[in-house]
Amino acid sequence: MSQKLLLDYGSGGKASQRLISGMFLKYLGNDRLNRLDDAAFLELSGPISMSTDTFTVDPLFFPGGDIGSLAVHGTVNDVAMLGARPRFITCGLILEEGLDMDVLERIIASVGRAARNAGVEVVTGDTKVVPRGAADKIFINTTGVGEIFVTPGPSGHSAKPGDAILISGTMGDHGLTILSKREGLSFDAPVESDSAALNHLIVRLLQEIPEIHVLRDPTRGGLATTLSEIALQSNVECFIREKDIPVREAVAGGCSFLGLDPLYLANEGKFICILPEKFADKALEIMRSDVLATNAQQIGEVRKDHPGKVVLETPIGGHRLLDMLEGAQLPRIC
Repeated sequence: MSQKLLLDYGSGGKASQRLISGMFLKYLGNDRLNRLDDAAFLELSGPISMSTDTFTVDPLFFPGGDIGSLAVHGTVNDVAMLGARPRFITCGLILEEGLDMDVLERIIASVGRAARNAGVEVVTGDTKVVPRGAADKIFINTTGVGEIFVTPGPSGHSAKPGDAILISGTMGDHGLTILSKREGLSFDAPVESDSAALNHLIVRLLQEIPEIHVLRDPTRGGLATTLSEIALQSNVECFIREKDIPVREAVAGGCSFLGLDPLYLANEGKFICILPEKFADKALEIMRSDVLATNAQQIGEVRKDHPGKVVLETPIGGHRLLDMLEGAQLPRIC
C-alpha cells in the first residue's frame, strides 16, 4: 500500500480489498467480521441496548488515548449505562484523501486493542474516502449493541428523592487534556484523558447492588449538564456539594487559569450512579476497588424541593443553580 491514503482505497475495488485485508482484518478480525458479508449475523436474546456516536476529536492522539480507543470506549460505555453487557460494535470511517497510512494503522490498531479489552467484537464496518479538504483526517462512527441483564434497567427517568448521587472519579480530565494538547498549553502537573471502557465495572456493580436507579457517563457538557438532564427526566432536584466533587489539582489549576469550570468539562471514563442511600457505601466500596474508580465519592443526594434543577452547595455554604451548558465550551473533544 502507498504511504498516503488515496481515493481508490474507498472505491470498493482492489485497493479497498487491500486496505480491508491488509489492515482492518489484521487488527479487527474475528469470525463474524472475517466473513465479509453485507451484514453481520448476530445471536442475541432478550432486551437489548443500542447506541451510536460519531467521533471527530482534534487532535487524533492525546495523552491517555486517541480517536480509535475513544470511539470504542464512548460507545461501549453508552450501551453499558442501560444495564447491558456490550457485545458488538460497528465501525464506520470517513477518511480524508492524503491521510498518512501509518496514522490510520495506529488508529485501527488502537480500535482493535480497545475492543478486545472491553470484550466486544467489531462485526461490521464501512469506509469512505473523501477528497482533500472535505473532512479533517478521520471521523469514526461506532454503533454498539448489548444485552440488558437487569430488570428494570437504570434510566435517567428513575432518580427518586432520598437517593444518593455518586461519581466514579475526578471531573474534567478529558476536556482539559484535549484543550491543552490542541493549544500547546502545559501546566505544572501533566493532565491526561480518563478515556476508558467502564462496562466490566458496571456489570459488577449491577450484579452486587440490587437496586440502581440511574447510570450515566458525563461526557459532553460534563457533570453539570448530565445532572441537569437527569433532574429534568426524573422531575427531581439533584443537590450536590462542591467540596465533595473530586477534581485533580492540575485540572483545577488549568481551569482557573483558562476561566473554565471543570463541572462542565467532558469526561470519557467516569460515570454517575444514583441509587438508594442504603446502598451507597457498598457501591463506593465496589467502585474504589477498581482501578478506574479509586476516587469515587458521594457528592450529594436527590431531593424534591426544586424539580428539574441542579443545586450546588459552595464550600462556604452558599447555593447556586447549575444549568445545562449553552453552546460548545470546547468543540471537537470527542
